[in-house]
Amino acid sequence: MILPALFFYLFAGVCVASAAMVISSRNPVHSVLFLILAFVNASGLFILLGAEFLAMILVVVYVGAVAVLFLFVIMMLDVDFAELREGFLEYLPFGLLIGGIFLLELLLVVGGWIINPTVTKSITAAIPTNVSNTEALGLVLYTKYIHYFQLAGLVLLVAMIGAIVLTLRHKANVKRQDINVQNARTPEIAMHVRKVASGQGLQDADAAEWVK
Repeated sequence: MILPALFFYLFAGVCVASAAMVISSRNPVHSVLFLILAFVNASGLFILLGAEFLAMILVVVYVGAVAVLFLFVIMMLDVDFAELREGFLEYLPFGLLIGGIFLLELLLVVGGWIINPTVTKSITAAIPTNVSNTEALGLVLYTKYIHYFQLAGLVLLVAMIGAIVLTLRHKANVKRQDINVQNARTPEIAMHVRKVASGQGLQDADAAEWVK
């Protein structure tokens, strides 16, 4: 029991310290690197809990994709963070309100666990012993919570469509394909047959018509 406890305190301590450095670091690149460190240590905690699937997902999806994407975007955009910090006091009341709501939710969760310690056991399902952790998670997720899973997928789909709509910009001078015009084309519109006399080519006066 000593070795798992040592690993728990090691992973938990580094995770909390790196999470604090994410929000306190002045360099955004350093913040992303500390975020990756927090994810790796959180995956170590999941392994200690026996949830190896969640640990793998945390490393593969969040560290390998999301955090690396953050890092590349921050390094490529060259954002002026000094200018962004100028309006900090303007949004401070709103930030304090959101932080207060999160703090209240945490206090409610901790308070309920202290008042009634059996409340967490009453909402949990029995863990099957004859299947792996990944299979057990799939059985619960795609049977008992299938509607919540589909609802979460719809929310993510709406968020993706909203992000595309908000960031899509149409340039005025860019030629775009009009499907209706393409489908309405006829041979008479698309093709113009002209007889050219033998030994004579296209005259300069007819060049604009041929290009059209």
